[in-house]
Amino acid sequence: MNKMYIRLAWRSLQKNKAFAIINVLGLALGLATCLPILLYVIDELSYDRISPDANRIYRVNADIKFGGNASSYAITPPPLAAALLGNYPEVQQVVRLYHDFGLRLKKGDENIQEEKIIYADPGIFKFFNLPMLAGNARSALTEPNTVVITESTAKRYFKSVQAAIGQTLLAEDQLNLKVTGVISDLPSQLHFNYDFFISFATRPEYKITNWFSYNVNTYVLLKPNANAQTLQSKFPALIRRETEAQSAQMNMNSFEKMGNYFRYNLIALKDIHLKSNRQFELAANGSITYVYILLVVAVFILLVACINFMNLATARSAKRAREVGVRKVLGSSKMHLIFQFLSESFILTSIASIIALLLAWMALPWFNQLSGKQFTVGLNSLLTVLPVFTVMILLVSVLAGAYPAFFLSSFKPAVVLKGALYSSFKKNHLRSSLVVFQFAVSIFLIVSTLFIYHQLKYIQNKNLGFNRNQVLVINHTNILGTKARLLQQRIKQLTGVTDATLSSFLPVGGNRNPDAVFSSPKVDPKSALYTEIWYVDEHYLNTMGMTLTAGRNFANNMQTDSSGVIINQAAARMLGITINPMRQKLYRPSTGGVKIYEVLGVVNDFNFNTLRDNITPVIMMLQEDTGAISVRINSGNLPTLLTQITQAWKDLAPNQHLDYAFMNESFETVYRSEQRLGKLFMSFAALAIIIACLGLLGLAAYAAEQRTKEIGIRKVLGASVSNVVVLLSKDFMRLILIAILFALPISWVCMQKWLNGFAYRQMVPWYMLMLGIGGVLVSALLVISAQSVKAALTNPISGLKRE
Repeated sequence: MNKMYIRLAWRSLQKNKAFAIINVLGLALGLATCLPILLYVIDELSYDRISPDANRIYRVNADIKFGGNASSYAITPPPLAAALLGNYPEVQQVVRLYHDFGLRLKKGDENIQEEKIIYADPGIFKFFNLPMLAGNARSALTEPNTVVITESTAKRYFKSVQAAIGQTLLAEDQLNLKVTGVISDLPSQLHFNYDFFISFATRPEYKITNWFSYNVNTYVLLKPNANAQTLQSKFPALIRRETEAQSAQMNMNSFEKMGNYFRYNLIALKDIHLKSNRQFELAANGSITYVYILLVVAVFILLVACINFMNLATARSAKRAREVGVRKVLGSSKMHLIFQFLSESFILTSIASIIALLLAWMALPWFNQLSGKQFTVGLNSLLTVLPVFTVMILLVSVLAGAYPAFFLSSFKPAVVLKGALYSSFKKNHLRSSLVVFQFAVSIFLIVSTLFIYHQLKYIQNKNLGFNRNQVLVINHTNILGTKARLLQQRIKQLTGVTDATLSSFLPVGGNRNPDAVFSSPKVDPKSALYTEIWYVDEHYLNTMGMTLTAGRNFANNMQTDSSGVIINQAAARMLGITINPMRQKLYRPSTGGVKIYEVLGVVNDFNFNTLRDNITPVIMMLQEDTGAISVRINSGNLPTLLTQITQAWKDLAPNQHLDYAFMNESFETVYRSEQRLGKLFMSFAALAIIIACLGLLGLAAYAAEQRTKEIGIRKVLGASVSNVVVLLSKDFMRLILIAILFALPISWVCMQKWLNGFAYRQMVPWYMLMLGIGGVLVSALLVISAQSVKAALTNPISGLKRE
């Protein structure tokens, strides 16, 4: 019986090749779109699952509002770990991670800059279930100056895992690190990725007991059946007790009455990658919002493809009605007919799925580049996707074929054999609704794409308060020590160099140093300003293209400038300086007491965070920082200039690798997720239109076929080709206009919500929306017109004779 269903279904499809091809192409495109998205979503949702205790692991976050600024951190004070472990019964284990700048490690005569370095407590390997290949996981990081490295790192430095144990890695600052363990390479589905785990006891922060110093990531493993919310509810009392004990001047009641706060909260380990976007994350995280968006888009595109099948199957109902009637008269039951029509759907979906697999395989390199993933066609990826893909094929077969199967099998044989059944396109409201849905999805994606691309264009062209173009940033110049200043001087003398500054505090991807200053010598919370403190030189403003609105720049030949500062406009506003900021005194607590600074100038506000955030206060101090050299270039011969800079570097550091990047490229990486989203939406919008137009092509063909007699009579009575085209096109165009009326406000509201995530944004001009919608109308009109013109040019005699 099953073979008979399949044979009859195959025979029916062979008789209607155009119907089969349109449906196979539509379903193949829909399934091919879903496959890479399915891989991406599964990968994103599988982060931080390797530990068997992952459900009981949390990270402690900190929210601080102080001095007029609110900040969200993924870091906490170092003494918090001991306090949690010793005083709270819910806590079973605590580990801390501290991420600092990379190290230059010696490998023979070569010095290699290693960035994937983290300082960790001894229990990290059992805590996160990181398999130890050699060494003791419990004791590997108990002593200072010990390090555990990954398997690939051991092979890179020492040729093998066993040979690495007991060896010493020598850093540039004469730090000797003894290799005490080797772990397996970290899986890509972790919210951190490091090659070197150095003992926390190596860092000075290991002994810090300052509750106002935030610099470590703190993770807790709760005991079985312990409640995270119960533990979190105890944090306010902990903060009050420890901060007031730390500082005699701190009174939390008065502190909070002024609108300030210190708050700790817990985030589940499994939620960090997709639901945390705080300052001082260990790596750039994903976004659960983007995962949901991609899932919804994939489902919608698949629905658009399924709707093609449903619409074309029901549109062909008049042709297949007599077949159904004859089969029922000969004894076929309704259930048998349903199985036959579902078999057709299954055959089409199976063929489409094979084509979809080939299309997805061909598109995988492009998708990898777009998503930043490294998916490959291998056994693991197939085992991951195949079960879900198989279920998807069955669902699509049922979803696409169920309505046509029940619709066609419900015909009454007495009616259809008399020829009384005539399925008019205009009278089928469900089919019309499905066409509206198809094009509403396409229009939604097009409008969303326009919003995303317009915002990205606005970001690229906005005046950020500094000039990121033609700035070369040389990183890790701190390894030169006192020679860093000499390299700066040599670069400034090169032809094509406008200026050069020595500082790692950059508006794009640079160092950050939040701290508090006070406008009153009393140094009390009422006069506090929580701000960024940047150490720069006298060439900084000119190199960055920043302008002063008041006062003057630093001057290296003026000794008093060492106690002078330049503030941005945001700092001036929050300090209440509205008239003349010059000679305004600021006070900064330090180990030697309170240091007094004098405001020398005010610089225009500049965006040093992303445009999602408002500009916050920045205070610049004339102090040496050798972390990076930024070079403003004005040269028509860039390759020659880069060669000269490279040679100057080699003269001062012959065995060191030169690491540089252009600031505008670093700026682009900040908005990479939005760029990827824009490209994905553009691709999906194009696919949705293609699939919808394929369905429209089939519907237009069947509509013309159903109205062959009417068209013939109209032509005999004098109707022109244009009259016939309008006759056949107007019903479809009316549906598309209805789709526009539905999709436009929905997409506008959704994208307005997306834009609200940016502190600086710009709306899409109305004419751009009209162009996008006009493109949909023109595409649909071309498809409909192709069939309409073909029907209009047909000889009316042949049509009437056939009727």
